Amino acid sequence: MPSNYDRPHTRDTYRDSHADRRDTRFDYRKGSGRSRNPIRTLGDISSGVIQSHTAIVFVFILAFALILGLRLVQVTMFPTEEAKASLSQTITEPAKRGTIYDRNGVVLAADVDARTIYCNPHEVEDPEKESSAIASVLGGDANDYVDALTRENTSFSYVQRKADVDKAQQIEEMNLSGIYFLHDTKRVYPCGENAGQVVGLCDIDGKGLTGLELYYNDVLSGTDGQITEEIGSDGRTIAGSSHENQERQDGQDIVLSIDIEMQQFLEQRLAEQTQQLNGKSGNAVLYDGGTGEIIACASTPYLNPGDRENIQDGSTSLRSITTAYEPGSIFKTVSMTAIMESGVLSPDSTIYCPAYLPADEFYISDAHQRGDETMTLSHILAVSSNVGMSLAASDLGFDNLYNAIVRYNLTDYTGVDYPGESRGTLDPVDQWSQVQSYNVSFGQGIMVTPLQMCRFYGALTNGGVEETPHFLISKPGSEDQPQYESDQVIDNQQAIDEVTGMLQGVVSEGTGTQAQITGFSPAGKTGTGQYIGENGTYLENMNNISFIGYLPNTNSKLVCFVGVSEVPGDGVTTPAFRDIMTDAIQHYGITNQ
Repeated sequence: MPSNYDRPHTRDTYRDSHADRRDTRFDYRKGSGRSRNPIRTLGDISSGVIQSHTAIVFVFILAFALILGLRLVQVTMFPTEEAKASLSQTITEPAKRGTIYDRNGVVLAADVDARTIYCNPHEVEDPEKESSAIASVLGGDANDYVDALTRENTSFSYVQRKADVDKAQQIEEMNLSGIYFLHDTKRVYPCGENAGQVVGLCDIDGKGLTGLELYYNDVLSGTDGQITEEIGSDGRTIAGSSHENQERQDGQDIVLSIDIEMQQFLEQRLAEQTQQLNGKSGNAVLYDGGTGEIIACASTPYLNPGDRENIQDGSTSLRSITTAYEPGSIFKTVSMTAIMESGVLSPDSTIYCPAYLPADEFYISDAHQRGDETMTLSHILAVSSNVGMSLAASDLGFDNLYNAIVRYNLTDYTGVDYPGESRGTLDPVDQWSQVQSYNVSFGQGIMVTPLQMCRFYGALTNGGVEETPHFLISKPGSEDQPQYESDQVIDNQQAIDEVTGMLQGVVSEGTGTQAQITGFSPAGKTGTGQYIGENGTYLENMNNISFIGYLPNTNSKLVCFVGVSEVPGDGVTTPAFRDIMTDAIQHYGITNQ
């Protein structure tokens, strides 16, 4: 592990040393006359004693004044280092920030050795010459450094913070006047943009700004050390005056659920799928429904925390967590689960589905034109019929649908350990119009995040239990290990089995056939949802496209979501899901059971 050094901050404390000199005057009084009697009386003897004592005191005072005078001459003509000191400055020695690892020990973020170069402008003899010498090593123009070397009314000025060690060494070998060096650290991100949004970035002082660097800033930060040194009245540092006020304590390392190899592949396929669909942006999640661990998560454009000069808008957060949207038809699984739990209908129940279903002053229709048709519930889900889903939800009762949505925690935060999570929105059921009631059943008129959907689908893989999604899995060497809550949201295992079978039909013969994987029977649901434009109405021929699914009857509880937003026309993200899940099968040795 890189050694850990502190970063400087200056705080000048001026201490004026003035010697107060006090002139003390004594009043000596003598007798007024001489006694005619030669015999000395008791009073005479007492007076003599007093005069003798007074003389002794007078001699002592003269000696003391002489010593004091010599001392003042010495201080004035030959001042000590202590007498020279007129101020002190405190330098902060930054603690080493904790290292962030992926689940397999790959370093995602770490502090490495650096040097902070600073100067005492009072000691710089030739600012122009020294600026040119510094620029020849650090780069830039000499004028970039002149201000630091000529700053007035200070004995501490930064030349370059967190410089590379080898460059600082070159400058140190130049023996430039007034130039000093501090051991320091700087944050590096060896994986670049891979998992960059998850990890996040720090400011130059090592404080988290985004991602887990921000969320776990207090854990990672540690406690800085403090060093104080004295500055003489001539502005120069007094040799040997430095002392440590506070010892630094390094930050805590953390281990994440992220698998950087899966993360890299997910990011690659997501970028390709987004480009192929001409979408504005994309986001994807690989989530373990059995543990709540987020194995991979990304949204375009990506973030390289080590390249602060090229940060794109929207790259600093994970939209799978921070941005709610109308999920469209992947939400039909929620409605169908509530129906199967209630027992009012079964997968083989039939419903007459007209081509158009009136709702208030509107009409509900399917995404693709068709005539009037009678369908089973399994077929309704397979072909993603909006009309059929609306009528099935009506048989359930919209109060019951609303209560199920709340019970499935789709109106609440997931509790994920990432800053800026959105919870989505859903109007109270007593405010639903008929058209909104229908719309909610197929994923419009409700806002959720992709991570909320992953948590729900995860319950289908996990016996109806929702786990809390999370990134942090351990703090090495700490007794304080993370604990996460579980919630049993579906009690009817038969309902889960029925829904899973229906979702397998979506992939085998419905809208999700491109999600098929040789040797496995994926279960999942496609989503094609309209979104509201700036004029407040749903845009024609513009959609948010998504697919979410899992691998039933295997030793895996992985759930994968892939979505692309603002896609012109139709499209599917099933190819990206298929490739990501296929890679996971190979990577983790997933087998049928």
